[in-house]
Amino acid sequence: QVSRATRFKLAQQAFAHTACYDTVIERYLLQRSELAGEPLPASMNLALAKRQELRYGENPQQAAGFYAEAGPPFGLAAAKQLQGKELSFNNLNDLNAAWELVLEFERPAVVAVKHTNPCGVGVADSIEEAFARAYAADPISIFGGIVAANYPIDGATAGEMIKIFLEAVVAPAFDEEAREIFKAKKRIRLLELDPKEGRRERYDLKKIAGGMLLQTIDREPVRLEGGSAVTDRKPTAQEWEDLTFAMTVVKHVKSNAIVVAKNSQTLGVGAGQMNRVGAARIALEQAGEKARGAVLGSDAFFPFPDTVEAAAAAGVTAIAQPGGSIKDQASIDACNRHGLAMVFTGRRYFKH
Repeated sequence: QVSRATRFKLAQQAFAHTACYDTVIERYLLQRSELAGEPLPASMNLALAKRQELRYGENPQQAAGFYAEAGPPFGLAAAKQLQGKELSFNNLNDLNAAWELVLEFERPAVVAVKHTNPCGVGVADSIEEAFARAYAADPISIFGGIVAANYPIDGATAGEMIKIFLEAVVAPAFDEEAREIFKAKKRIRLLELDPKEGRRERYDLKKIAGGMLLQTIDREPVRLEGGSAVTDRKPTAQEWEDLTFAMTVVKHVKSNAIVVAKNSQTLGVGAGQMNRVGAARIALEQAGEKARGAVLGSDAFFPFPDTVEAAAAAGVTAIAQPGGSIKDQASIDACNRHGLAMVFTGRRYFKH
């Protein structure tokens, strides 16, 4: 005789199976119907299957698992792990943050992430130089971090990467020489992931008590051409390029977010602070003397000119921010006093 407990378990499995099947069909029809043009559907069904049971969650006292959407895998669910220990909850969370940012760039780019915030970002003509810039941006924080690259990893880059402790590296590919070099660090996790698989997600979901928050993913590249230079001094061509880079990184930094950058390299990142000038001071202190001649990007407007004053004292020459504060003129006046260029982008980049 089958016990009552077993019957309930089997019934749950049967209905979960049919519910998953119906959900996959519903998603298929949604994507191909007129509803696909609407920003948000009237209802949202998810079919998730446990792909991997993780050792624990953010902390050892929490149970955790990696659940992937039903159907053909995409995003990190499509990644192929080549070597290393099993991925942890925090590894996967950081890998996702690093991968989302590195896909913003067309040139060879490397992103180092710690606790879901970028600690070093470098863009160059080669992936080796891009890693060198990402490492030099913050050689302390990258230790024990996650690294993502948008171009294949070659032997020269791998040789530099194994000189420090990294938890994981994700890239489109690793050549044979790189694979051999990484074998010396058997515990480091190597993941291959096609960049095309990282852009199929349409919605960003955040769990709150009693429900979900759902929003469309901001896939629009950062372009400052639509912004307006509001100060007496306008940015130079190099400053426009640096400001675009800084704001691209800002987009992926937890608010309040400030990024100091120059020559396609982050120099200082201020993340997750409760006030904007606090984030600016962290970023500027990290940049140190390198802040002289650099630019600064902010995810939201300046309610006071204090961030401008701190930037000017550190030697920053140009600033990008959304604008829109009732006290914008105070920040503009402060920039004019110090000879800084300021650009209003008209686009906010909060990230919580």
